[in-house]
Amino acid sequence: MGNKSSLFLRSEEIAQIQDETGFTPNQIERLYSRFTSLDRNDCGTLSREDLMRIPELAINPLCERIVHSFFAESTDDRVNFRQFMNVLAHFRPLRDNKQSKLNSREEKLKFAFKMYDLDDDGVISRDELLSILHMMVGANISQDQLISIAERTILEADLCCQGKISFEDFCKALDRTDVDTKMSIRFLN
Repeated sequence: MGNKSSLFLRSEEIAQIQDETGFTPNQIERLYSRFTSLDRNDCGTLSREDLMRIPELAINPLCERIVHSFFAESTDDRVNFRQFMNVLAHFRPLRDNKQSKLNSREEKLKFAFKMYDLDDDGVISRDELLSILHMMVGANISQDQLISIAERTILEADLCCQGKISFEDFCKALDRTDVDTKMSIRFLN
């Protein structure tokens, strides 16, 4: 159950996914194997619960936000293999300057921005930033300290003085950050 091989991926599907994501055919087949092992109902799609069973993800303090990102393009709260791969492509490191649209610096920043923009209104509010900080540090820092961090972050990043962080502000604040390295996962070849 949930352990189909890559026999169900046609070579033209592999080629299309490779073109969209930049993953090698071997990586696609390995990730398909992982996808099918998570698909406990053998229905060709994953639910939120299926993704929450990934041990490396389950221990991440932003687990719920990351899982939510897999369903951004979903209409039925299920994610198919192509949608799964498109999200993972944001975390594919650049290799030999080969980037796909999905793992470009701008797309990685858009993905990261959406982690913070909880209500999808295109800006990060103080309350949204505070919620994310709570997820990341839990009870390790006092509420007053978290509020101070959130307010100071907004003050420093908000170039338009709106009391919120726009995507442009977010990009500018991360201008000197090596986003490719920080948002990359090593996928086996």
